[in-house]
Amino acid sequence: MSVYFHSIPAHNVRYINKHAALDLIRFTPGGISRAELAERMNLTRAAVTSIVSDLIEADIIREAESRVGGSGRPPVILEINPGRGWVAGIDLGASHVSVVLSNFSAHVIQEQEMPLDIAAGPETCLGQANQLLEDLLNRQGLPKNCLLTIGMGVPGPIMSEAGTVIAPPIMPGWSEFPIRDTMEEYWKCPVSLNNDAELGALGEWAYGAARGEQNLVFVKVGTGVGAGLLLDGKIYHGATGAAGEIGHLTIDDNGPLCTCGNRGCLEALAGGRAIALQAQEAVQKGKRTQLADIKPVERITAKDVALAARRGDLIAQQILARAGSYLGIAIAGLVNLFNPQMVVVGGGVAQIGDLFLEPVRETVRRRSLPASVSALRITTALLGRRAPALGAAAQALGIAMHTLAEEKAFSSEIPLMQEEV
Repeated sequence: MSVYFHSIPAHNVRYINKHAALDLIRFTPGGISRAELAERMNLTRAAVTSIVSDLIEADIIREAESRVGGSGRPPVILEINPGRGWVAGIDLGASHVSVVLSNFSAHVIQEQEMPLDIAAGPETCLGQANQLLEDLLNRQGLPKNCLLTIGMGVPGPIMSEAGTVIAPPIMPGWSEFPIRDTMEEYWKCPVSLNNDAELGALGEWAYGAARGEQNLVFVKVGTGVGAGLLLDGKIYHGATGAAGEIGHLTIDDNGPLCTCGNRGCLEALAGGRAIALQAQEAVQKGKRTQLADIKPVERITAKDVALAARRGDLIAQQILARAGSYLGIAIAGLVNLFNPQMVVVGGGVAQIGDLFLEPVRETVRRRSLPASVSALRITTALLGRRAPALGAAAQALGIAMHTLAEEKAFSSEIPLMQEEV
């Protein structure tokens, strides 16, 4: 199954088997033999030999001895060639930027995160992301032109064809800015742009809690709230690429004002900013809470609320339980609508743990239809805050691999990595 976002043109239908084989090799832990590849694809040995020869010739895969113990000579397996090139993943959040540098076998060589204010605008924020990625390359002694592809996620509704966001509630000044074109001009390589929650779904599917799941909802709860939908093994983008804006489902008509201009949105009730505002209001009303020790009150964050809740603070625990219940209402709607096998809750707020997740689970169980919830699992992201950045790197790898498989040629301008000893 392939969940990479780069679609294969219709006139390349004859390469479908090659792409399917590449995904099987890529996502089979420990590699796969030619015989198993032929069996799983229902192809003849001759057909598989031809496909494998093309992929070896393009240096995308290589032969290796199986690392699984057993008697006799270890069988020859096929695996991704880690030395084929480099890709990067960038996760631009509302308050941070994360960058990962990966080799071709999805091994993260370097990663780093730093604070960022998305409201500073595209020029400033993209400049920070570029500098962070250049720093990672410099540490490895790699030139700027070594990257084959960059995957990038942002916390807003994406216009896929244009490579922009449109009217993003928590990204003032970014609407219709040419994000993808700007990054491609700077790095001189293909850049893919997607919503950060979609990339979180891909990251958890490829490397985290949802490996192998066919139907998955990833909900990112940070400053804002968004969802990535993996349906029948494919990321669902919607008509224009703006699917998954769960944070702007109306939960309470008379609720607080949201950044999108409406009232009572999920994000205004259960997002990180909403949790912090509720805590600040509780302190201002004179309620007994450890959070009153934080001065000035405007400095209270969702992280502070989580720490206080873990220390037994009743007001903090009530705020998190209420936010979890609101999130559960929205997730129950997704469960009834899409019937996923798993819901993974990620993002900074989700790292709070069961104090936040148990109210989510209880509300989903209570509000979902028995047929929809009977086989459902709800869990926190195994990758934590790293899920979108790793999903961006996974997407970049998919695009790079499948593009090279079509080209079956290697540009001499892109230096090969040295094999790690």
